[in-house]
Amino acid sequence: MIDEHEAVEFFRNNPDIEVLEAFVIDVNGVPRGKWIPRERAVDVLTKGMAIPRSVYALDIWGRDVNTAGLAEGTGDPDGMCFPVQGSLARVSWLKRPTAQVLLSMRNTDGTDFYGDPRQVLAAVLERYRKRGLTPVVATELEFYLIDPVRSALDPVRPPNTREGRWHTGQTQVLSIAELQDFEDVFHEISATCRAQAVPTDTTLRENGPGQYEINLNHVPDALKAADYAVLLKRIVKGVARKHDLDATFMAKPYGTQAGSGMHVHFSILDEQGRNIFVGGDQPAETLLYSVGGLLQNMGDSMAVFAPHANSYRRVRPSEHAPTYASWGYDNRSAAVRVITASKPATRIEHRVAGADSNPYLVLALILDAALMGMNAKMSPGGEITGDDHAVDHEPLPTNWDYSLQRFAKSGFTYSAFGPAFRSLYASCKLQELSEFSLRVTDVEYDAYIRTV
Repeated sequence: MIDEHEAVEFFRNNPDIEVLEAFVIDVNGVPRGKWIPRERAVDVLTKGMAIPRSVYALDIWGRDVNTAGLAEGTGDPDGMCFPVQGSLARVSWLKRPTAQVLLSMRNTDGTDFYGDPRQVLAAVLERYRKRGLTPVVATELEFYLIDPVRSALDPVRPPNTREGRWHTGQTQVLSIAELQDFEDVFHEISATCRAQAVPTDTTLRENGPGQYEINLNHVPDALKAADYAVLLKRIVKGVARKHDLDATFMAKPYGTQAGSGMHVHFSILDEQGRNIFVGGDQPAETLLYSVGGLLQNMGDSMAVFAPHANSYRRVRPSEHAPTYASWGYDNRSAAVRVITASKPATRIEHRVAGADSNPYLVLALILDAALMGMNAKMSPGGEITGDDHAVDHEPLPTNWDYSLQRFAKSGFTYSAFGPAFRSLYASCKLQELSEFSLRVTDVEYDAYIRTV
């Protein structure tokens, strides 16, 4: 909630603002909400705003998912949405002077609404709080800048390639020159992040054509870490559009180029602020147990880490996209990379989730799996060196249908999400899967229509 003085002061300091963009984040990580005229904005910020609860039960195309039980047959009632503290800020990329605020939904009795992904993560963090523990979390998001002019025959291409400038063999990873080519874009992304208090760190050129990565700083509040990831995606997309580009966090926009991931770094502090992953000469047992929990529950979590049909194009044998539930020290071939180079900053990097995933849900499953590992003292088994995956490392699901089946039957996801949200999420994704099963691709026509 935002108090009235803060809300009034914001609009006093921003007298040109005409509209407030107020939104929640649905199960797919998509912002959905309303434009509020300036005259009503303070009222919304201080008293909340009603939005249909069914906003959390939409598929990726924004259609109601009736099997989720929030729309058809219910009267489609409202929930009350309240501002997330610290999210009120200016929007820089629109022509009309605009502000934004992130919302979270509650029931009419004031309790958290089970369908809100932000509340799912909050419930996991409450389990940490009861043990006197605080996760410190940061995300790294990869994305592609792409040409906004597209067609059915040319659906995606890098910027500045309409005249054939793109050479498929050029990756230009870590190229400073390619950052400079889009200096204006990245400068405005950085400036907007500062204006919205989104704590960005490094920007770098990645492996694919027009692919980049922006890292966020570690924060001792996983809810804020997820908020920052969501807001960063909005900023990148909005600023790119302003500069006559598009930005996509699609997991695999190019079939033969690198996919885009969302890597999650985390450590855990005790009540005295000490990192419990720090050991002596050997890694702390708590770190190894956490890794054990992550590996044990990774396969059941793939429907969240890889939430879309396209996500599974990324989950192929590659040193950059893990395909086994494995771990190793400073090893980017492993699904879980343990980083101990700086002892005080000892942490885990979870490398499985795609950039197309919902940050709240990804962090909820990662943190709950780590906590389960500590509680049950789960051994992670042996670490890998290089990309030498042993026969006892579980292959991760690489099929969307199978991933959803595992997710819907998993005791871990039942415990982490609760039965109601697990059912809601599965219903939304199964509706999307059904839609894809009805679409015949151009590759199928090319291969079969005259030959079989």
